[in-house]
Amino acid sequence: MMKLVGKICSDRIHTKFKIYYLNFIKTSLLVLASLIVNCTSDSLQKTKILFDTDANNELDDQHALAYLLFNGQDFEVEGITVNKTRSGGDIHEHYKEAERVVKLCGLSDKIKIYKGASGTFQEIKENINEPTFDGDEAVNYIISTAKVYQDNKLVLLPVGKLTNIALALYKDSTITDNVRVVWLGSNYPEPGEYNQDGDPSALQYILDSNVEFEIALVRYDRPSGTDAVKAYLADIKKYMPNKGPELLNPIIGRHGNEFSNFGDYSVNLFMNIEEFDDGFDEGYDQARALFDMAAVAIVKNPSWAIPTQIPSPELIDGVWKDRPENPRKITLWENFNKKEIMEDFYNSMENYVLVNSEQ
Repeated sequence: MMKLVGKICSDRIHTKFKIYYLNFIKTSLLVLASLIVNCTSDSLQKTKILFDTDANNELDDQHALAYLLFNGQDFEVEGITVNKTRSGGDIHEHYKEAERVVKLCGLSDKIKIYKGASGTFQEIKENINEPTFDGDEAVNYIISTAKVYQDNKLVLLPVGKLTNIALALYKDSTITDNVRVVWLGSNYPEPGEYNQDGDPSALQYILDSNVEFEIALVRYDRPSGTDAVKAYLADIKKYMPNKGPELLNPIIGRHGNEFSNFGDYSVNLFMNIEEFDDGFDEGYDQARALFDMAAVAIVKNPSWAIPTQIPSPELIDGVWKDRPENPRKITLWENFNKKEIMEDFYNSMENYVLVNSEQ
């Protein structure tokens, strides 16, 4: 009798244990599934960026790149491509400056940099199908990366001349629907501007293509362009020291000296610029426009500028010609909210979230 009671009790305990164990497994699987869904959802909500830069040209590229890399809650960065413009040395110098910024942001093991074009679209396009050509590393990387994006577009964010982007679209037009190009450049409707003049042939090719194309306008000395988004030297000295992750092994900056965080390097870049902007307003003594950073900002928050769609115009010998009957439309970004953009820039430096990390 006692053996029977013992067996019954043992069976009940075993059954209860099995039920408890199964419930535990079920709950654990639900929690795990929830975490996976949340992580996947967060990843899908982030804007995927490929950043194209003439990094060693002046100082706005570096600040745009750091701002991008410090906004991991909003962006995932697929990589960085560099190009050579008339200032800043050869392609290797632009590569090295981009590399410095990536290292100072603590992401050298997560972000790769690819060397792009030194020449212009017109000069290079005839050799585009050769095994090697000027800019092939960057162009081929843009193509291979863009091919993955068929449901959600990859944002190509060039803040220099458009050569690498135009060559990629020319070499493989099947990526056209996979990408959105947001370019920092042009004084439209007025002529001139550094990035535009760097390769007009690349710009015209994109204007005539079917790719989604947006321009964050520069407009030198006008309040409606990114030229209005300026950083004061006094604010840089006040807010930037020691900002960003601290490196164990300091690096040498382009002007010399050792740096172990981006904030200190930012101050050094400002202290070594040849001249400050004259500005279009009083009070801009010792200030410099962060053109490229403003382009990143409006991808992060489109409410910080005003978009206008226009028929794609034509650039003839450096002069804009409107084509009102052109069915192809492009977007112009203007009237940037310089106050909110600069506040967010400094806040991102203070409370950075690194891209492509679990931070």
